[in-house]
Amino acid sequence: MKKLSFLFLALILFGCTPSPAPKHPSWALAIHGGAGTITKESMTPELEQQYQEKLGEALQAGSGILKNGGTSLDAVCAAINVMEDSPLFNAGKGAVFTAEGVNE
Repeated sequence: MKKLSFLFLALILFGCTPSPAPKHPSWALAIHGGAGTITKESMTPELEQQYQEKLGEALQAGSGILKNGGTSLDAVCAAINVMEDSPLFNAGKGAVFTAEGVNE
């Protein structure tokens, strides 16, 4: 009977211990600067820096939303908007024109 009482008490104490704090979810944000061919030989150090800075800005925009509890959709849209607003990338303002002369 003593063993059973001890087991019962141990189960109660074990059940009353606080749960560990939940870990923050891990996440990653990947971006792609577009299609096409840019050879290293045709890119100046200044132009490469512009690309790196704009890609960094896009990552900052998206990761800032995720760090503050925003949704993945909002984060992706924020990153895409930065790249679409830049003439450096093959989307939005920097998009290639079609045969009809419009951006798609």
